[in-house]
Amino acid sequence: MTRTFSPTPADVKREWLVIDATDVVLGRLASHAATLLRGKHKPTFAPHMDMGDFVIIINADKVALTGSKLAQKKAYRHSGYPGGLKATSYSELLETRPERAVEKAIRGMLPKNSIGRAQLAKLKVYSGPEHPHAAQQPKTYTLGQVAQ
Repeated sequence: MTRTFSPTPADVKREWLVIDATDVVLGRLASHAATLLRGKHKPTFAPHMDMGDFVIIINADKVALTGSKLAQKKAYRHSGYPGGLKATSYSELLETRPERAVEKAIRGMLPKNSIGRAQLAKLKVYSGPEHPHAAQQPKTYTLGQVAQ
């Protein structure tokens, strides 16, 4: 009889991956990054464990939005107090804090529990082409079919 394989923390092998976000649509970038962070690309995936890899996203300021989303789409945040809802357009958000725009898109595609928070901690986003993780020897990850 074949038993179901259930991974243990010793079975987790993490890699460091670099994604260049230049001219990549934000949603496609976020879905690929969320898949890598969760570990769904691995044959040993288990939804109850954090099996994912570390993901470094560079050039977040050069990410693309399709249609008229750059002018019309808004990013919301709330202070927690009554009337504390703040709205920022994505054109302004990408000018001032492009890392926050990418993190917000990826956060929405991860589970809303403690495993999702642990997976989000393995995401590193930088607006420029440089990152301080050269010692981890990250591999480049290319997205398939990014033509717009």
